[in-house]
Amino acid sequence: MKPLRVLLDGNPLLGDRTGVGRYTAALAEELASMSTVDVRAVAFTLRGWRALRSAVPHGVRARGLPVPARLLRAAWLRSPLPPIEVFAGFTDVVHATNFVLPPSLRAGSVLTIHDLAFLDAPAEIPASESDLPELVRRSAKRADVVCTPTHAVAETVSERLGVPKDRIKVTPLGVDPAWFVARAPSENLRRRLGLPEQYLLFVGAEGPRKGLASLVAAHAADPELPPLVLAGPGTDTVGGEADRVIRTGYLSELDLRRVVAGAALLVLPSRDEGFGLPVLEAMACGVPVVCSDVPALREVAGGLATLVPFGDVDALTAALSSTLDDGVSADTLAKRRAHASEFTWRRCAEETVAAYRQAAGRR
Repeated sequence: MKPLRVLLDGNPLLGDRTGVGRYTAALAEELASMSTVDVRAVAFTLRGWRALRSAVPHGVRARGLPVPARLLRAAWLRSPLPPIEVFAGFTDVVHATNFVLPPSLRAGSVLTIHDLAFLDAPAEIPASESDLPELVRRSAKRADVVCTPTHAVAETVSERLGVPKDRIKVTPLGVDPAWFVARAPSENLRRRLGLPEQYLLFVGAEGPRKGLASLVAAHAADPELPPLVLAGPGTDTVGGEADRVIRTGYLSELDLRRVVAGAALLVLPSRDEGFGLPVLEAMACGVPVVCSDVPALREVAGGLATLVPFGDVDALTAALSSTLDDGVSADTLAKRRAHASEFTWRRCAEETVAAYRQAAGRR
């Protein structure tokens, strides 16, 4: 069978990779190893477009184009022009990995919607992204298939964007095998990052929906708790006592795994999540998890995390303390690791290829 030609949005591969970038990179790597698809990546950016060639995995061809993304998005709000083929040539399927689907002439179209948090809090959208809600609505209407990371997001996409359920494909994210053998930080890494022997950990980019203000308040309410480490870009804007709240900034994949593996527990107090990959990565390391009781995190945690109502500072303080006191039994550790092992990037890629074939079949 002739491989399916797939054009992947590679913009998330550029720069420091947070959630969407890590998803796009892992998916591209798996797709590159499959004989059923022929993958190319394209990036629309005025600066740094040449960097795509070194950012894509081996086996993926890259095409960076010096075109301002903002200009293209403005054009796509007005009409289905210019089509993606003008810039990247003909393909069987276009996969928009980051919310915005370029129009195409003949290609099947697949759109990944990671969450719809921006619909509930439009005031939190940066001015440069003010067109995002309308672009996502139009993209969802135009897409042959919409991929979501969880059933929770699939339900929201169907209800709020009117996408028929037979056009939605759930493609759960994966946990890299390296997480299952991750080791606690070395002494050199501890010194470099200023990590104490015991610490609580938040992983992610700072944003209003991440609930960091509540987390810092909950942590401050109990001085017996270990120091709190915030790992991710932008967390230097969050308050807290300097000797009790440690900010590492953005971490490489290797450093991140070690920091997670050395944590006493991981906490994700978000108002909304599309998947919550840090929850599974912590479980793969055997680290206990406290997270918000929201649909996607309930789904991903599989009953193996301590769930707390979002924004309830007292409940979060109590959960942090009690989870630390409970310790980790061998049985609980095995269950967490087994649950995390069910989520693989190979499975994500296989489900995504099924979405590609469905999309191509609609043309």
